[in-house]
Amino acid sequence: MSLSTRPALHRNFHRLAWFAMIMTASTILFGAFVRLSDAGLSCPDWPTCYGQATWPQHVEETIGHPAAEIRPLETHKAWREQVHRFLAGALGIEILTLALLATRRRRLGSTAVVTACALVAAGIPLYMTGWHATASVLALTGEVILLIAAFRWSNSDLARAAVLTLAVVIFQALLGMWTVTWLLKPIVVMGHLLGGMLMFAMLAWMAWRATHLPITLAEAPKLKWLLRIGITVLTAQIALGGWVSANYAALACGGGSLSLDNFPRCANQWWPQQNFAEGFTLWRGIGVDYEGGILDGASRIAIQMGHRMFAIVVALYLVWLGIRLFRTPSMRGWAVTLVVALIAQISLGIANVKMALPLPVAVLHNGGAVVLLFVMVSLLARLRAPD
Repeated sequence: MSLSTRPALHRNFHRLAWFAMIMTASTILFGAFVRLSDAGLSCPDWPTCYGQATWPQHVEETIGHPAAEIRPLETHKAWREQVHRFLAGALGIEILTLALLATRRRRLGSTAVVTACALVAAGIPLYMTGWHATASVLALTGEVILLIAAFRWSNSDLARAAVLTLAVVIFQALLGMWTVTWLLKPIVVMGHLLGGMLMFAMLAWMAWRATHLPITLAEAPKLKWLLRIGITVLTAQIALGGWVSANYAALACGGGSLSLDNFPRCANQWWPQQNFAEGFTLWRGIGVDYEGGILDGASRIAIQMGHRMFAIVVALYLVWLGIRLFRTPSMRGWAVTLVVALIAQISLGIANVKMALPLPVAVLHNGGAVVLLFVMVSLLARLRAPD
């Protein structure tokens, strides 16, 4: 679909897309709050919480439920996990609505979307009653239906983008389930974060395309390639940040003081002992409780140092990209926004170490990644060459 052509969409599609994008950002931040406050396993079962649709208010309500044998109830944490699930569920409904609106004029479009979602929904009670393999087959079948439909259609009415976003949100639900049932397995926790960022980026792109406010520049094709590279390196850094968090390596170099020993040095050294092979082992099997982390100090230091070193790469590229944008008069506002957001994000990362990972700062650090991603995806969606 050309940016010069307004897509044929439902009159409220762009409004719903913007609302879903904001909802996704809110869900990402609340998910960070849940994870960073160690509430990720506060409801050991899924999708209920100790068998309840909401969450128990008293320990007595959990007596006899299998989840109570896995983990005792902590009421001050359980509500966080279950509210996060409610937010994710509401977001799923919004994205389903977008997919139905985008495909309503496609032959069998709504049928494909509804059939896929029905299969996924049918798998939930089967999963809850122990039919895990059958539930997985139903969910994967629904995903395949959506993927086949998406790639058969063009994107002239954003049908492909909307259906792919729906496929992502379904896979996000599976990752959310595995986060709990596989006891905060790091690769799943990191994947869940990346999935949320992918949903946010896709919704931001759709919202801009549906709103149809193109920025016409002769240099648009080259700038779009530079933005794609920027999004790629930022995504890699977000993944590394997710790996740091999932392995509880944020304070591996020390923290809680203004001393140079924790930053820019690490454990009072410029290059401390590190174990990259162990720190970046992605798969360690199932059945291990990863809450609090299981790696030794050298492995966690390797993860933290990897995040810091790649941050230099990302910062240099985004500063250069900001300068490149600033040289184009109509892009100067975007350039300043990008560089200011980058400086804020770096400052929050350093503050996390210096202040020993205070919850508000750590959550805002996740928000900084969302802002940087929004700036670049917005430009990617809006830039076009003159006709």
